[in-house]
Amino acid sequence: MSIETRVVIVDDHPMVAEGIEAILDSYDDISVIATLSDGKAIIDQLEQLSPDVILMDLNMPGIGGLSATELILEKAPDTRILVLSMHDSPEYISTALSHGARGYVLKDVRTEEIKIAIDAVMAGDVYLCTGAEGALAPADNNREPLTNREQMVLLQLAQGKSNKEVAIALDISVRTVETHRKNIKRKLGISTTAGLTRYALEHGVLQGTGANM
Repeated sequence: MSIETRVVIVDDHPMVAEGIEAILDSYDDISVIATLSDGKAIIDQLEQLSPDVILMDLNMPGIGGLSATELILEKAPDTRILVLSMHDSPEYISTALSHGARGYVLKDVRTEEIKIAIDAVMAGDVYLCTGAEGALAPADNNREPLTNREQMVLLQLAQGKSNKEVAIALDISVRTVETHRKNIKRKLGISTTAGLTRYALEHGVLQGTGANM
């Protein structure tokens, strides 16, 4: 018997959420455990629900999809977040991925593609739906941008702090710091702490943090 994938749908359009839930309920290996209408709701209920995959709308009142994604991954780094959106521009897609989303699905895709996307991210892959694949190919010399939180972690690491010290300074877990550190190294193509410090110096990350501290 296959293990069910626990899915939460976060979208402020009830008809969209209900339609997706109806689609996913037809699969024996997927269980939609909640449908919520904004980012705050999923953040507040994250520990209680403990989903494997979150289907996340981008534009919602209050806490939007990007901010919610970043906050969720700080609390539960193993959660797979699939963005659901009407926007197909490369800027939207690359920004969602840079905030930690594992995939991007347009709301007008054929229904079975949502199931394909869930299976892909559960297998550890990044999934871009039909019409969004081009956003994965970065322009020459362009790096995937760091999120605000990753920049804060980089600043702390560049000051010579340990993972534990960074965790205390930013009030997050050591495991979350390790996840951010891994993502920073991957995005910047840097494998050592010394390399991160050099990058921070060369790009002004440490600017203004020395004499005044």
